Amino acid sequence: MAKIAITKVIPAMQKGEWSEVVAIASRDWNRARAAADDLGIPKAFGSYEEALADPDIECIYNPLPNHLHVPWSIRAAEAGKHVLCEKPVAMSVAECRALIAARDRNGVKIGEAFMVRTHPQWPRARELARSGEIGDLRAIAGAFTYFNRDAQNIRNLPEFGGGAVMDIGCYPIQISRFLFGEEPETVLALIERDPELQVDRLSSAVLGFPSGQCVFTCSTQLAPYQRIQILGTRGRIAVEVPFNAAPDRSTRLYVNNGVEEFPPCDQYTIQGDLFSRAVRGDGEVPTPLEDSIANMAVIEAVFESARTGRAVRPSLTK
Repeated sequence: MAKIAITKVIPAMQKGEWSEVVAIASRDWNRARAAADDLGIPKAFGSYEEALADPDIECIYNPLPNHLHVPWSIRAAEAGKHVLCEKPVAMSVAECRALIAARDRNGVKIGEAFMVRTHPQWPRARELARSGEIGDLRAIAGAFTYFNRDAQNIRNLPEFGGGAVMDIGCYPIQISRFLFGEEPETVLALIERDPELQVDRLSSAVLGFPSGQCVFTCSTQLAPYQRIQILGTRGRIAVEVPFNAAPDRSTRLYVNNGVEEFPPCDQYTIQGDLFSRAVRGDGEVPTPLEDSIANMAVIEAVFESARTGRAVRPSLTK
């Protein structure tokens, strides 16, 4: 069982008005039962197959390691379950296309769990960026870092889709696309890999959009830090805690010389409710797979640019 599921996502969804957590599954029944007891969940399963076979379960939340996202999300779709899958939803554009095909073939809803998209600060930041408040949006600059060199941690295992870009670089990519409302036409990147772990530990990229540029750095071996600056021709917006907004503290946008404050909220609760409402036909999936495949194309372009030393155009057809 993923730590993020039992410490953050499940407790948050249990607070939602539209979400009810009725079961938890693990490959170890004792672990599943202990987590179910701790979280007040009625059912515990000792295999993922048992969960998929339960007719009372409508949706699956998939927080497995990155390389298991698509295989188990496809199996869930084939069992007639809707799926909310952790980011990045796939390991490649090709995998994402296979997931889209499974979704369409089985008539289910599948969404990528980019919880940041549902926090109120981001729709407001986009509204401000596009309203003329800061003039024309021209540049986005961001950083997202933490330190973790544990060789056994899944984020440091290449075969599991580990590394900085897949784990946290996907956030500034997602947010820059969200703010510009466009797809980057070119990507130029540098990547430094850990000589022992072989995952990317320090990665920087420039994304060239039709309307401007995004530049970001992400790292799994730097001091913890996160910030986004949104720059226009007549002003700027600084997002104080762009990604891991705490549910018990306010968040702030610094807009030119003023501040907009947002009361505490849990973006995981909002995400769960919005996805559940979409399943019920009330609204759209917050981050649909059509958005996911475009994000994955940029991630692939980052790796290709770093490997080849040249600018790369993201492609949805690889």
